[in-house]
Amino acid sequence: MVGFAPRLLAVPTPELAARELQRVAVDSCGIAEMVPKMQTLSVHLPQLECRQANILKQEMLSLGGDAAVARGTVACAVDRTDCILIGTPKQLTRLCRKLIAQPFGLAALAGELESLLTRTVRAPSAWQTSRRTLSLQRPLIMGILNITPDSFSDGGRTLNPSEAFDRALQMEKEGADIIDIGGESTRPGAALIPAEEELARIIPVIGRLSAVLKCAISVDTWKSAVAEQALEAGAEIINDISGFNFDPEMPALAAASGAGVVLMHSRGRPDKMQQNTVYDDLMLEVFSGLLTSIERARGAGVSDRCIAVDPGIGFGKDAAGNLELLRRLSELSCFGLPILTGSSRKSFIGNTLNRPHTDDRLFGTAATVALSVAHGASILRVHDVRMMRDVADMTHAIMHS
Repeated sequence: MVGFAPRLLAVPTPELAARELQRVAVDSCGIAEMVPKMQTLSVHLPQLECRQANILKQEMLSLGGDAAVARGTVACAVDRTDCILIGTPKQLTRLCRKLIAQPFGLAALAGELESLLTRTVRAPSAWQTSRRTLSLQRPLIMGILNITPDSFSDGGRTLNPSEAFDRALQMEKEGADIIDIGGESTRPGAALIPAEEELARIIPVIGRLSAVLKCAISVDTWKSAVAEQALEAGAEIINDISGFNFDPEMPALAAASGAGVVLMHSRGRPDKMQQNTVYDDLMLEVFSGLLTSIERARGAGVSDRCIAVDPGIGFGKDAAGNLELLRRLSELSCFGLPILTGSSRKSFIGNTLNRPHTDDRLFGTAATVALSVAHGASILRVHDVRMMRDVADMTHAIMHS
């Protein structure tokens, strides 16, 4: 990671706050004292030198806030410590000013922290694709069009090109802002298919739809060869489940085309991703993985205006992990980029509600869409466009009117 890599912590319950403090190895007495304070604003800083952490602790206390550090930090009895800054936005802003005059590299932290606070407060207002600027003044609905025989919810329903075409038109009429077209199933355990087969499924449909759709077309693929032909046929967004990790040619293609990109966190390819769903720190790993993807995109020349991030609900996570992602989704606002969530009809909803059939997960999906919008998502990838359009718009009205 570059610099101090500060990240936002969203800890809506005392239990979550205590868990984060335990990760830092805070003294047990300190945990009891600090948990109530963490309902303001908390920022995590990894692996500081003790001398850096002690200055931060001193400065935050002088401002009326606090800083959680590992036991032994004050006496420099540990080599390094994570640190959680705890305070109001005003206190953290004042900290930035005070750090400018501090030694040990803390002046650089002032700039990083100030940028994080700005990104957290100021949500992105637009998302750039290769063909248009999509306003984020209200949530965007991305309708799912799987041209596959084996997708987990709708596999085989739109495998016929004519049926796929009609379904896309229907979703646009129901309020979709984007149609996300995929030719390879990414459900857990799905087998990989050759790019030629993927192209044969999607290119005729994209080409035909691009002539009539007013809304944007996204291609759901991690293969640059597929994305390139899809963009030529009329797509303008690349939705890459690997976050540019599977195909080294994808970043350069995205940069050259000016396409919008969705960078998703996943752990392994779909055929094996559910074999390892245990995390030491789920939110840290999602943050770190997305940061790596963002830096890879930027390194290739992709503009921040074109990037959206996706925590990868259901991709290498168990039910508890997916619930935690939704509960703490606002942490991803620290990137200052649009957030996409794709929870529609997924198995964690079925497991939580005892709804084994995907068609019975409408209301569970609605709850996840509402909470996604409330916690900062501006793009919702869904099967049930008309219903989720209402859910997203109503939640947005409650939160922002």
